[in-house]
Amino acid sequence: MPAFFEKRSIRYPFYGLIGVTVILLIILYLYNWILSIAGLLLMLVPLYYMFVIDRRERKEMEEYISTLSYRVKKVGEEALMEMPIGIMLINEDYYIEWTNPYLSSCFDEVTLVGRSLYDVADALIPLIKQEVETEIITLHERKFRVVHKREERLLYFFDVTEQTEIEKKYQEDRTVIATIFLDNYDDLTQGMDDQMRGSINNLVTSILNKWAQDNGIYLKRVSSERFIAVFSERILRILEKGKFTILDEVREMTSKQNVSFTLSIGVGTGVSSLPELGALAQSSLDLALGRGGDQVAIKLPSGKVKFYGGKTNPVEKRTRVRARVISHALRDLIIASDKVIIMGHKNPDMDSIGSSIGIYKVAQMNQKEAYIVVNMQEMDSGVKRLMHELRHQEELYSYFIEPELALEISTEKTLLVVVDTHKPSMVMEEKLLNKIDHVVVIDHHRRGEEFIANPLLVYMEPYASSTAELVTEFLEYQPKRSKIEMIEATALLAGIIVDTKSFTLRTGSRTFDAASYLRAHGADTILVQKFLKEDVDTYIKRSKLIESVSFYREGIAIAKGLEMELYDQVIIAQAADTLLTMDGVVGSFVIAKRDEGVIAISARSLGNINVQVIMESLKGGGHLTNAATQLTGLTIDETEIQLKLAIDEYFEGVKKE
Repeated sequence: MPAFFEKRSIRYPFYGLIGVTVILLIILYLYNWILSIAGLLLMLVPLYYMFVIDRRERKEMEEYISTLSYRVKKVGEEALMEMPIGIMLINEDYYIEWTNPYLSSCFDEVTLVGRSLYDVADALIPLIKQEVETEIITLHERKFRVVHKREERLLYFFDVTEQTEIEKKYQEDRTVIATIFLDNYDDLTQGMDDQMRGSINNLVTSILNKWAQDNGIYLKRVSSERFIAVFSERILRILEKGKFTILDEVREMTSKQNVSFTLSIGVGTGVSSLPELGALAQSSLDLALGRGGDQVAIKLPSGKVKFYGGKTNPVEKRTRVRARVISHALRDLIIASDKVIIMGHKNPDMDSIGSSIGIYKVAQMNQKEAYIVVNMQEMDSGVKRLMHELRHQEELYSYFIEPELALEISTEKTLLVVVDTHKPSMVMEEKLLNKIDHVVVIDHHRRGEEFIANPLLVYMEPYASSTAELVTEFLEYQPKRSKIEMIEATALLAGIIVDTKSFTLRTGSRTFDAASYLRAHGADTILVQKFLKEDVDTYIKRSKLIESVSFYREGIAIAKGLEMELYDQVIIAQAADTLLTMDGVVGSFVIAKRDEGVIAISARSLGNINVQVIMESLKGGGHLTNAATQLTGLTIDETEIQLKLAIDEYFEGVKKE
């Protein structure tokens, strides 16, 4: 603090003392005016002295303030001109009115005044137009955090190049954990002798070790079929760019030894906690295996998942032991519940209804009450014919209930079994999922990002032809307390026949075993054909849909419905199936309006094209040879453009691989 401030603070009590003295002199004047005048004269001496000092100090203060103002002004000018912060003033037409020298030096220019931002730094234009307050942009290979003062048309530039480089390096060096799983190791090595098994193990291990060494990855084999890999996010980006070619390498190299191993890789990334990374890696692996294996799943903390690979058609890898274990686990859950509610997907098909009837029978065999949730207004013609036939079976038909009634009768001990779907948005009544805590999921589709939360039991087998096939196997391991009725066996067989296109697609040996079991229990193939009959109007409508076909790329057929006409999902799917039977067609896509504001796409292939990947890029899903999606807010022509872009993106990815 300056000295004169200290002196003035000391004199303030003295001024108070003079005030008191004056009051006393006035009182003294009333009694003795001579003494009062003498006291006043004596007091004038210190007052004069104080006046002189006060003037001198005022002068000192003015000089100090003047000096301080000069110094502050000088510091401000130096800060404006010399500090490493860029400053720019612009006019309404985006012309530069003034910049400080530092900013000019960043642009390697003597002066920027009078230049247009469009010529000097057009990256600033969107920031100004959108009235963004702050944003990081790149100018002349350097990163600047730009602060925009809209009212003053003023821009501040803070160089954050080093900061962003450090952040980038931190991101690139973050740890990634991957779990690598040999999908079919047990099946392929089961019948091998020790020498052959050791040779195959060495081959797989050497392939993976070379891959790890080439990419700077730490790899450790933790069991006969499982590896753990640790690397950085920078390496992950490189692997993503290469589409994880290790999948193809392992498959191709082992096939030369008359075996064909496939890998599934689950990757955990995006968090710093190692336990969380491990959990993400395992969750990603579960997704990859649930989608059929031979692929990589990368799960981010946000829940978003990226997939690579999955180009091969899944082969039948489930065992009867697993089917028996799941069947017994389901039985235990049914026995522990007070009742069972069974629910398929919206607009149920034969597989959904047939597998629901199968689970109903499983509950009945365990002497538990079961109900099947249906919406009678949302059924295709084949399912309606089945339901009409079921009317003759009064006992069974009485257990088909509407979603509203299911919500009323469900309790804390109720078991909900979801069949033929695993997506909450696709179930018949999503409110049931929210109300009932005990949920079982049985499905044959490849697992997608969206999944029912916290199920007690999950049986997802993308290698199976249909959910009806999986449920039929359950029946073989249940107590034989009641006979399987003809209509029940027929409904299950109809589900298998529809999903396999009469045993021509996605059919394994277990499919025929299941069909044989149902046939032995009275399934009527003639009745199935009756369910699957179609009327003339439907046939004509499908034919007109096929008539609109055009070809895109080599062997890809695209058909479009009329913009003003609504099409049933079954007709759209059947049209895609029919196109696939045409000569030269390896992939078919049918686009049609499903509902007001909803455009559906059904996709089919013979295995050469992975239509699942294409549909997933359009927020859909399915199998390698059978997939679909629904889009909102688009016209049919706009949907076709989006589809062609997705097809192009798929083929570009295949080329890179």
